[in-house]
Amino acid sequence: MKPIWTNKKGENWLYVEQAMASSMDKPCTQRVYMVELLGDTALSSSVYELPSPARFIGGIEKPELLNGVTPDSSIFRKGCSIIRRKNADQTFSGSTLGKNCLSSLRGASYATSKVAISEPGIVSWDEGWNNVDKQVWGAVKGGYTFDKKSGW
Repeated sequence: MKPIWTNKKGENWLYVEQAMASSMDKPCTQRVYMVELLGDTALSSSVYELPSPARFIGGIEKPELLNGVTPDSSIFRKGCSIIRRKNADQTFSGSTLGKNCLSSLRGASYATSKVAISEPGIVSWDEGWNNVDKQVWGAVKGGYTFDKKSGW
């Protein structure tokens, strides 16, 4: 995960590559997220796809690969946005709604995402479901934990 388009006032854009541990050089998912504060009590994240994503592989380590792509050239993923609300313990959590985030990855019809943000990092639980609501990809016992790193 790496910040991009940092000159967009009031908008925080992140480029994300996700890969299986067995093939770290070939991400299975590349996305762009636009994260916004909604007052003091909520965060919104919208999900975008890149046109011809294979040409951007490695953009985390080589940001120049992302030159030429803009928010306007990215493809908004309707139904995949998440509103995270502030909890009493100062964490933020939320999820996609219903079956609205369409997906064709590995036989899925739709995807669901649950996300929790806290001081130490992010827990993200993404799952793909087929047309009879059987899980076809994603973790089954809980989300993946991403520890906060300094430096950017």
